[in-house]
Amino acid sequence: MSNHPLNLTLRFLLELVALGAIAYWGWTQNDGVWRWVAALGLPLIAAALWVTFRVPGDMERMVQSFQESTGTLGEAFRTPAEPRDVRVAVPGVVRLAIEALFFGGAVWLLALAGQPRPALIFGIIVVLHYAASYDRIRWLLRRT
Repeated sequence: MSNHPLNLTLRFLLELVALGAIAYWGWTQNDGVWRWVAALGLPLIAAALWVTFRVPGDMERMVQSFQESTGTLGEAFRTPAEPRDVRVAVPGVVRLAIEALFFGGAVWLLALAGQPRPALIFGIIVVLHYAASYDRIRWLLRRT
């Protein structure tokens, strides 16, 4: 279920909303030039950490499944069977912890920025997404 195109689309949207929540918090907590630095810099740092610490083969699994189910790319452009190198390879449990900090932090920062209802809604959607992605969680937990 985690590799279904709708779930992958939801995951991408959740990532964008999380980055937006981090930017919103940075904007509301600062004044002057620091407002811009925080609103632009904090999401950039979060995104850099998000893409740096990866489990080898995780992204390839998602991309290949998406391509197969939607038929978006021909054989010549398919993801190779061998996973590409990742910047920093981490065990699956570490990746899950990073994701929990990323999404949980975004929910928390949104609530701190005075948006408790959107934070609650976002948090519920994240939990539902991960519940639907039980197969990915199981796959990550088997990666040491």
